[in-house]
Amino acid sequence: MLASQGRHAERPQGRSTGVRVLGPADLPAALEVLAGDPVTNVFVEYRSRLTQLDPRWLGGQMWGYLVDGKLQALCHVGANMVPVAGTPESCAAFAARALRHRRVSSTIVGPREAVELLWSDLAEEWGAPREARWDQPHLEIATASEVTADALVRRTTPEEIDTLYPACVAMYEEEVGVSPELDGGRNLYRARVAQLVNRGWSFSRIEDGKVVFKAEVACATPTACQIQGVWVDPERRGEGLCTRGMAAVVDVALREIAPNVALYVNAHNIAARTAYERVGFRQSGTFSTIMF
Repeated sequence: MLASQGRHAERPQGRSTGVRVLGPADLPAALEVLAGDPVTNVFVEYRSRLTQLDPRWLGGQMWGYLVDGKLQALCHVGANMVPVAGTPESCAAFAARALRHRRVSSTIVGPREAVELLWSDLAEEWGAPREARWDQPHLEIATASEVTADALVRRTTPEEIDTLYPACVAMYEEEVGVSPELDGGRNLYRARVAQLVNRGWSFSRIEDGKVVFKAEVACATPTACQIQGVWVDPERRGEGLCTRGMAAVVDVALREIAPNVALYVNAHNIAARTAYERVGFRQSGTFSTIMF
C-alpha cells in the first residue's frame, strides 16, 4: 500500500467543505460527477439511477463531498463502500464520517488510489481485513471481439436457475474464499442469481445438465456495463472456454446492453487475464478490494 495521504489531507484554504447524505434532489449533480469517468463508475451510477438516491432503495447511503456547495465526490456506503472521484480531501472527509458510525460495509472497492486513501484513515479503527487485494487490473472493451464467439453460450433461462445456481456458489467460494450461503445467506444469494437471469444478464454454456462456462452482467448504465462471476468448470479449464465464452458475452453486451464493457480481475489470475486480453480487453486502471 502507498504511504498514507488521507490522514493528513488539508481542507482547501478559505473554502467551505463538508459531507452529507444525498437524496433524490441530488441525482443530477451526482450524475454529473459520475460522468467524469462513466466506465470506471458504472456500479455507482447504476445504483444511483436504479434507486434515484433514495436511501430506502439503496440499502445504505450515498455520501457527497461538497466544496462551496458544489458536489465534488461521492461515496456509496452499503454492503460495498465505493469512492468516486476520490481525492485526498474527499477521502479524508468520507473516512472521518465512517469512523463516527459502525462499519456496515463488508468490502471497500474502487480505484486503487482512492481505496488506499480511505484505508489509511480507517485501518486503525476497522482492524485487520480478511483479505486485501491491492492489484486488480480494470479492463475495458468497446468493440466486438476478433475471437470467434462460442455459439453455445447464450442467455440463461429462468427454467435453468436450478442448474446454474451450484456453479454460481462454486464461483463465489473460489473467488471470495467463503460461501455465499454462510449465515443463512442462501435465499438472498439465490434471489440475486434469479434477478440477473430474469434481466437477461446471465450467460452460460450448459452441457448434459451441467454448467461449463458462465458469466453475468452485474450492472449497466447507458454508457457501460460491468461483467462479474466469470467461471469455467475446473474439469474443463484449458480448453479455451473462457476466451470464446467471453467473446460471446461481450458481443451480446455491446450489441444489446451498453457501448462499453468493463471488468476487474486479480493480477495474479494469469489464466483469466490472458483470456481477457485475447478477447480484446485492455487495462484502463487498477482497482483494489478490501474484504472483511
